[in-house]
Amino acid sequence: MVRPLQQRRPPRVVNRGRVRPAALAAVAAGGALGAVLRWAATYAVPDGSGLAWTTSGINVSGSLALALLPAVAALRDRPLVVLALGPGLLGGFTTFSAYAEQGRGLLDDGRPVLALGHLLGTVVACLVAVHLVRRVVAGAAADDEVDP
Repeated sequence: MVRPLQQRRPPRVVNRGRVRPAALAAVAAGGALGAVLRWAATYAVPDGSGLAWTTSGINVSGSLALALLPAVAALRDRPLVVLALGPGLLGGFTTFSAYAEQGRGLLDDGRPVLALGHLLGTVVACLVAVHLVRRVVAGAAADDEVDP
C-alpha cells in the first residue's frame, strides 16, 4: 500500500545536532555516482544545437525520480538508502549550476528568447514531472484503499 505523501516522515539523519557519519557517507557516495552519471549523459548525448537539451533532460528526469522516492515502499524503512538516492545520487545527477550557466551562455550569444525558453521551460517541465508523479502516487494510494 502506498501511504499518502503528507503521512511520510523524513529519514532521521541528525543525532543531537550532529550528522551521522553513515549519513554523510551515503550522501557522498550517491553524489559521486550521480555526478559521474551526469557527466556520462552529457558526454554520450552532447547538446550540439546550442540548446541545452541534455541538461534539461537530466533535470526533468532527476526531478521525476526524486518525486518518486517517497512512494517506493522498499525504501521507507531504509533512511540511508533514501539519503544515498535522494540528496546523493539525484542531487549529484541534477544540476542547477549547468542549467544557469547555459542560460547565461545563450544570453551572451545574443539569443535571449532561447535563453528564456531554456530557463523557464526547464523549470516548468520539472514542475510538471513532479506534479504528474504526485497525481499518479495519489491515485495509486486511493486505489489501494478501495475494498473489492
